Amino acid sequence: MAEARTPDAEARTPDEVVARAARATGLVDLDGAVSDCFACPRLVAWREEVARTRRAAFRDQTYWGRPVPGFGTADARIGILGLAPAAHGGNRTGRIFTGDRSGDVLFAALHRAGLANQPTSVAADDGLALRDTRIFAAVRCAPPDNKPTPAERDTCAPWLHREVALIRPTLRVVVALGAFAWAAWWPALREVYGVRPPSPRPAFGHGAHWSGTAAPALLGCYHVSQQNTFTGRLTPGMLDDVFARAKQLAGVD
Repeated sequence: MAEARTPDAEARTPDEVVARAARATGLVDLDGAVSDCFACPRLVAWREEVARTRRAAFRDQTYWGRPVPGFGTADARIGILGLAPAAHGGNRTGRIFTGDRSGDVLFAALHRAGLANQPTSVAADDGLALRDTRIFAAVRCAPPDNKPTPAERDTCAPWLHREVALIRPTLRVVVALGAFAWAAWWPALREVYGVRPPSPRPAFGHGAHWSGTAAPALLGCYHVSQQNTFTGRLTPGMLDDVFARAKQLAGVD
């Protein structure tokens, strides 16, 4: 989990997010800084309100109620980019995609692909470990209705850019879960790799693939939301195909 909090680690304005992200010397430092971000008033109010009121099924639990850092290995060759934590998932457990139905689907697929040591993720201390993989979100706080505003997305972007920069030496492919994550990758391409995004931007779609010469490949995957998995728009087989392709592009056995 995140490092101990100190007052100078808190980021309360967009400019402070930029400065604090730039100062992060490693992933532990970055994760601690992410968890101490208060730069988006609407998101702060929502994440803390959810943590206070709680869902009935989790009434006896203490919610994390803060921004959720990335999770996975420091030498990841595969990055998984999501939208934002779930109000009663990552916002409750403190670990991205942990404790919600989307995570149930995602981690089961990662386990089938040999990228996770277990198929479930229910709590931050449940022993889950990833192989050659790191998961992070474009927006680090749970947003109302799962819809961050453009300003919130842009304020949060330096956290993503710094995280990608820290794993840049090994990162070979990024799987974007949904159109929001797909769109969030293009600014990271420019800020981290100094690569001008393609124009026009490649359209998002399940199985979409973009490759550049000086940056990781990008794969599109329908989001692992209940809306997609319960309706059959995204099936286990479709997820397996995406992660098999990601492993191939990343050179992971």
